[in-house]
Formats: sequence, structure tokens, C-alpha cells
Amino acid sequence: MITAEEVIKSLPGLLKEHPELRLKIYDTLSEEFVRRGEFYEFMKKSDERFEKLLQELREFREDTNFSRREMKKIMIPMAKPVIGNEELQAVAEVLKSGMLAQGKVVAEFETAFAKYVGVKNAVAVSNGTVALDITLKSLGIKEGDEVIVPSFSFISTANAVLFQGAKPVFADVDERTFNINPEDLLEKISNRTKAIIGVHLFGHPFDVKEIQDICEDYNIYLIEDCAQAHGAEYEHNKVGGFGVAGCFSFYATKNMTTGEGGMITTDSEKIAEVCRLLRSHGESQKYYHTMLGYNYRMTDVLAAMGVAQLKRLDISNEKRIRNAEYLNQHINLSGLKLPDRKKGVKHVYHQYAVIIENGFPMSRREKFMQYLREKGIGCAIHYPLPIHKQPLYQRMGYTDENARCPVATALSDKILSLPVHQALTEKDLMYIVEILNNIK
Repeated sequence: MITAEEVIKSLPGLLKEHPELRLKIYDTLSEEFVRRGEFYEFMKKSDERFEKLLQELREFREDTNFSRREMKKIMIPMAKPVIGNEELQAVAEVLKSGMLAQGKVVAEFETAFAKYVGVKNAVAVSNGTVALDITLKSLGIKEGDEVIVPSFSFISTANAVLFQGAKPVFADVDERTFNINPEDLLEKISNRTKAIIGVHLFGHPFDVKEIQDICEDYNIYLIEDCAQAHGAEYEHNKVGGFGVAGCFSFYATKNMTTGEGGMITTDSEKIAEVCRLLRSHGESQKYYHTMLGYNYRMTDVLAAMGVAQLKRLDISNEKRIRNAEYLNQHINLSGLKLPDRKKGVKHVYHQYAVIIENGFPMSRREKFMQYLREKGIGCAIHYPLPIHKQPLYQRMGYTDENARCPVATALSDKILSLPVHQALTEKDLMYIVEILNNIK
């Protein structure tokens, strides 16, 4: 068996050749040899040079706040954008052209995306929140109006309503899919309701037909928040074409990305025209401004990435689906409910969200997360609070009592997302399953 003295003799050479090993060496000395009772015996014989070296190792660990657990956190990340040579070449071509702002490449991206979704128009913008904002503006949503949104979503779904001076009304969600619940939605409609924003959360389409019927019966607009659902399908049709408009995000962690960016999809020429005006200072022609607008444009640099990413989207989604199916088939852990999928939909698994139920071996979700991270598996909570319980909305007077979204509230206490992205390898998937199935 190797002795502490033998390790110490090798330290100077190891540190010189591999400075990144300092932490590992410190951990080995402070844990393994202390446990074996050899470390302190050697310390009695040590000289000042070793004591100084050991102190440096301790300071290194304290200064960087590193540990073996934290080094392993990046082993299997929650998300990993996949950028290939095609994206790099496309961006390089734009940079070489000198035409960097919104131009012909944005137009190319819009045309390709509209064709992919199956709509007449696509309007590229700077991000997904902007897409929601100017879609609502194009519909004339204003102060005094109400827009129904799910409480279990990213906050921009509701904030876009506030941008209009209108009131978000929160609907509860379905326990199986985490999407807006049509029955609860019906109870929240008033004579001030002008629109519903349905979110295809985590890549699973909401109950499109039921909500379309409600919107038709009450003569209100349906807007699709497709920020997490690129390529998802309901009854073999792509999301983004069921409502008056669909709003997409191309943030870095999405199923396809431009770093930042967004897209509005619609069959309405009027909505598309108004959104194009709103994204560019209300400019109908060069330096002629017909309405109050904004600078919400996408650049050709980002659009070049988008064109390349769109070509690979279906392949990327299929990888996510296969990854999710593997996890569904192989995870066998008591008290852990795996993602559900309704018939007639294509779930593209932006997130692989599990529910911690009664009978789960660990007492708290935080303990489970810590365990996963110590094992090098990324995880995250989407979302730790329903929107109506966010501090912003609490200050505005929203409460559990007036929002009436008990399912969303309960989900936020027990949901957890595991890695499912297209960059996962078979080895990664096997490791995730092994770690989960060995929890006692």
C-alpha cells in the first residue's frame, strides 16, 4: 500500500507538471491518509517546506471554494448548446459581408421558419419575451383588459401582459402535462378577457382543440407560447400555427438556438405587418415612421445561426425523444414519477421533469439535488415558484386565495428537471440511470 511519505515525495513534480491536481492531492492527504492514521505520523517528521506546501493547498481550496463535488458538477450539464461547423461558417460569411444588422439572412430565416411551422408569416425579433409583447400589442390588448395565462410557466408569459397595462389572470395546470387546464381556464373567463396564452410547457403541446373551442365560444384570441416547443406537434401539425400567433424563443438552452432571439408565427397578414412595424421603430419605409415602435430586431449574425440550427432541429429533437424514452424505460426508483405524454402529441422534451412523490427515499428535494450534483449530474427546478407567488406578483396583490392554482403551487414544491439534451451520450444516460436506481 502506498504511504503518505511516498506521496509527499512526488508532490513537487506533480504540482509543477499538473497544477490542476492540487485539489485532488489535498483531498487525498486530508481524507485517505488521515483515515489510515499515517498523515499525522508523517507530519511529525515534516520540514517547513512541506508545511508551507500543505498550507498553500488549503488556501487554494478555500480561495476557490472548490471541492470534488463542485468539480464534478460539470460532468453531465443540464443543457449544452450544440454548435457545429455549419453555424460557424454561416456566421463567418455574415461577418465577412459587412452587413451585420437585420437584412437578407433574417428574411431567409423567417421564410424557412414559416415553412417549417406551416404558416404564411414569420417575424424574427430579438427574443421570446419581445415576441409575446408585440404580439399582444398587435392585437390591441390594453389597460383594463384581462389575459389568462398558466401560473406554472416562466415569468415572461405573464409579464408580457403587464407590459400592455393589462391584467394577467392565472389558470391552474394539468397534473400530468403541467400545461394549462381547460376546465380551470373556463372558470377564470370574465367579460374583460381578451386573450389566452397557452404554453407548450417543456415541449409538450397543451390541449389545443379544447382551448381553441373555448376561444371560439367566447370570441377571444389564442396565443401560443412555443418558447420550449420547437418542432412539437399536436395531431401531426407543428405548434405555432394553431392560434392567431405563436411566439418562439431561441435562447441558448432551447431545442434550437441563436444565443438570443425570437420569432412570431402567424397566418394573419395584419398581425405580421404590425409586428414588423413594432420591431423597427414603426418604420414603414426608410425614415418614415407611422406608429410608435421599438428596436426589437434580430441581426443577420444570429439569423445565420438560426438557419443552420433549423436544418438540424428534427434530428436534435429525435435525440431528445430517444434520450427521454431511455430514461423512462430504465429508471426504476420508488417515489419518482417520470414525465407523462398524452396521445396525439409529439413531445420534444425541452425539459425532462420528474415529480418527487410520497415514498421517495430522500427526505427533501434539496438533498436529492445535492446528491445528484455530488455524483456529477446536473439538475434544476423548473419552477421553484408559480408565477402568482413570485415577489413581483405578491406585491401586486396576487395570493393563493385569489389566484386559485393549487396544482401549480404543489408542483413547484416537488418538480425537478434532469438532463435530456441532444448532446448526452449513451454512457451519460447509463450513468444517470445507475445513480438513480442505486438510491436507497
